[in-house]
Amino acid sequence: MLALGAATGVVRAQAPSTQFGFVFGSVAKVVQGTDTLAQAWTGGLNTPQFSTIDLDGDGQLDLFAFDRETARCYTFLSVAGASGRRWQYAPDYESLFPSDLSGWALLRDYDCDGRADLFTYASGGDIRVFRNVVGASGRPSFVLANSQLTFPVANGYISNLNIGAYNTPSIQDVNGDGRLDILTYDFVGSTVLELYLNASTGACGGVSSFTQSTNYWGQLQVCAGTCAGYQPAGSAACAVYKVQHSPGHSVLFIDLNGDGKLDVLDGRDNCPQLTRLLNSGTSTVEGLVTASGVSSAFPTSAAPVNLPVFPAPYSFDANFDGVPDLVVASNMPDNTLDFVSMRHNVKLYQNTAASATAVPSFSLASDGFLQNDMLDASEGSVPAFGDIDGDGLTDMLVGNQADLVNGYYRGSLYYYRNVGTAKRPVFRLVSDDYLGLAATAALTPSVKFQSLRPALADVNHDGALDLVYSVYNGTTNQLRYILNTAKAGQAAVFTPSQGSIFQLAGLTGTTVASSQGNDTPCFFDVDGDGYVDLLLGTNNPQANTGSLRYYRNQGAAAGGNIDNLFVLANNDYGQLLDAGSRPPYLAPAVADFDGDGRADLLTLDGRGTATLYPAFQNQSGAFSGTTNLFYNSFTSQYEPARLGKGYVLRFAAAAADLNHDGAPELYVGTETGGIVSYLPRNRTVLAARGVSAAALALNLYPNPATEAVTVETAQPTSLRLYDLAGRLVRTEPALARTRRLALRGLAPGVYVVQATAADGTSTSQRLAVGL
Repeated sequence: MLALGAATGVVRAQAPSTQFGFVFGSVAKVVQGTDTLAQAWTGGLNTPQFSTIDLDGDGQLDLFAFDRETARCYTFLSVAGASGRRWQYAPDYESLFPSDLSGWALLRDYDCDGRADLFTYASGGDIRVFRNVVGASGRPSFVLANSQLTFPVANGYISNLNIGAYNTPSIQDVNGDGRLDILTYDFVGSTVLELYLNASTGACGGVSSFTQSTNYWGQLQVCAGTCAGYQPAGSAACAVYKVQHSPGHSVLFIDLNGDGKLDVLDGRDNCPQLTRLLNSGTSTVEGLVTASGVSSAFPTSAAPVNLPVFPAPYSFDANFDGVPDLVVASNMPDNTLDFVSMRHNVKLYQNTAASATAVPSFSLASDGFLQNDMLDASEGSVPAFGDIDGDGLTDMLVGNQADLVNGYYRGSLYYYRNVGTAKRPVFRLVSDDYLGLAATAALTPSVKFQSLRPALADVNHDGALDLVYSVYNGTTNQLRYILNTAKAGQAAVFTPSQGSIFQLAGLTGTTVASSQGNDTPCFFDVDGDGYVDLLLGTNNPQANTGSLRYYRNQGAAAGGNIDNLFVLANNDYGQLLDAGSRPPYLAPAVADFDGDGRADLLTLDGRGTATLYPAFQNQSGAFSGTTNLFYNSFTSQYEPARLGKGYVLRFAAAAADLNHDGAPELYVGTETGGIVSYLPRNRTVLAARGVSAAALALNLYPNPATEAVTVETAQPTSLRLYDLAGRLVRTEPALARTRRLALRGLAPGVYVVQATAADGTSTSQRLAVGL
């Protein structure tokens, strides 16, 4: 929150049996158009893979989604509502699943005990299986049952069932013996379908043994050319299909024509459509697909599936009508080569058949299943908060990595205006290209405009919030700013044509601080001189540097030259490490999260690690932090973040006290384009002041205040007024015992008045403004 330092004399007390942390929850609603987003703060979806499972033991099938791109698990409960059942995000259940999932994850009941087991990718393309056993309070618990599925080959040898790194199989009973079988493309070139029958013993089955029934299911091969390029057996040979980055397929066995034999829906990397492979053979096991059975006009020629890249099909009852629907979602490992929009890419095709056993009939019911209920800015979202329209309420900006709009892949700013009240914030989407930054960038398509990461801070010390944003132009990362030409407390006036670039000295002596994208700025008065400094999270691999850089604000010494306002003070601030190495894609945020009156530093990095460094200004050298920050009600423990994992994930964090209760919430922007909202838990309560600080006898009245507050101290002091995110909003540097501090233009909320005597003795007191 604010820089109280060691001489404040303020002592905070926290019960030894409590621990500070965060818990998923929200205080603000989000409205887009006429819709109030039911799952606003879930964090977005990019490449979800769907399965059903009863999570809470109520006999209703709930929903599990595994996002391939970020290796993040999502859990949704089926709950009753006034208008029927609905999906409700329930993140505590995510901890029930193994933490090292990657590639793909599907839930299927292999032992017929009524509990969905877990089949998932293993290193190198193998398949491993976890059995779902009864855990605490009847909840699922996954125990490794087989680390590598195998099948016998010639001469008594055993081979691992390897499906490759990019294929996603279909797992279901094919031959009607009650055991789960596996259909997948071959791991070498992903050009032919292979069927593995379950040969495990037992009344129901198991996962101990499989046999390869055929390595040429359907008697067809994938060919080069169009996305419907398949060559049935007996036809002329075709060129093997190759794509730019992976030859992956996602397949689903499903009876499409009601003849009792399973057909195949095939989603293919680098292709927008699903291909229907109609089985005209005598059985599912043998399989035969002729040229007439191949069609990419599915479900109809008038309205085929059309996703930007790599559609994957999932069959389950998505709308609670008792009939299995079809959900199709993108399934590529990342978006680094495709540059497509990651919004509206989870499509629900409702099955309008009369019953679950009738011939299915699919029609598009939603272009963003679950997605449309979430705040979703495509990918790499970054929140920033401040009063933009001058109405005293905190508004929200959301930057993103980029989105494909009108043929241009560009970063943009979403502007959400707060149309609620001081206690009940409601964000309404006003623009998905605030200030027209993306539209302007599209005028020069040869220059990239990506990884737009905003911050709102008073950089020129005039009392009004300015706009700063980091952006990658294809070769370097620039930190740009647009000064707010309105007076404090008025609606912001930003003129993009008058913007400029901070000249941040890098280690090489140049004015380019980073040659990599995704630098994340955070502004906070680190040295306590009344001017906001810059903490820059980077991914720059320069030698002899860390991930966090501290740039000091020169203040009046800059001579009004805003471009050169910040000078490098520490190129490895805090000497931060994650698992012993330099954390990539670091994103910092500063606030008094734990409520002890001292500023805390919170960082997120590209591996999905969130770390809190309490009272960081009182630390030196290598900062000490903690990663067990997020409370799980099932375990009654604090756990690390479960936002996904990897090495190239882009996160960001921001603090804001949106409901003005004196405790800032934490908002995390995710790689999947959304924002996750957390509330503070077990925040410290103000206890007592030290003797030296008490001697200052700080007194505020009236409190709460509206237009102004009278400040009295026993000794002459200077004053600073901070909001709960640590931003300096008012300052009175001259020493005096009594003065009247103007509050006009401040948003309603809780602030902190800090009084400092000439000898450095300092104390503070909370002030409620407009409440």
